[in-house]
Amino acid sequence: MLDVLSKRVLLLNQNYEPLSICSAKKAIVLLYLGKAEIVERYDSLMVHSVSTELPLPSVLRLDRYVRVPNRRILLTRKNILKRDRFQCQYCGARGKPLTVDHVIPKERGGKETWENLVAACVECNTRKGNRTPEEANMPLLKVPKKPNYLHFIQNFHGTIDDRWKPYLFLAD
Repeated sequence: MLDVLSKRVLLLNQNYEPLSICSAKKAIVLLYLGKAEIVERYDSLMVHSVSTELPLPSVLRLDRYVRVPNRRILLTRKNILKRDRFQCQYCGARGKPLTVDHVIPKERGGKETWENLVAACVECNTRKGNRTPEEANMPLLKVPKKPNYLHFIQNFHGTIDDRWKPYLFLAD
């Protein structure tokens, strides 16, 4: 039973905009309180209580619209590595120990921003040193940019249930 309640559920606003991902336990509470409805469910999985039986939701929609302020993703080492898919942005290596590199070095006015930080393996970070990628002749694989919230849900929450794809605007 505990394994079922730890499943993940996509939570949608009343207008079907993705809000967050919550546990099945929280989703059941929202259903029980009448604050949400099931849009998609896990096949043949049910949650039982003494007096009732509910299908286990995969996608849940709130009954009332919740105004959400502009959500921002914190600029952390972990989120930089996730954005860059744990891949060195200079040589493309995966599986090596990674650091976070300033594209424009701090000594040259480089800021701690999404656009100036990338994942780099220790070898590339050392080789680049206190130079720009152009000066070190080490072009970036892709231009770093700040991810939006929907992009973060789509790409960085592990495996996504196929039933979520239409709500996250993902094609099959």
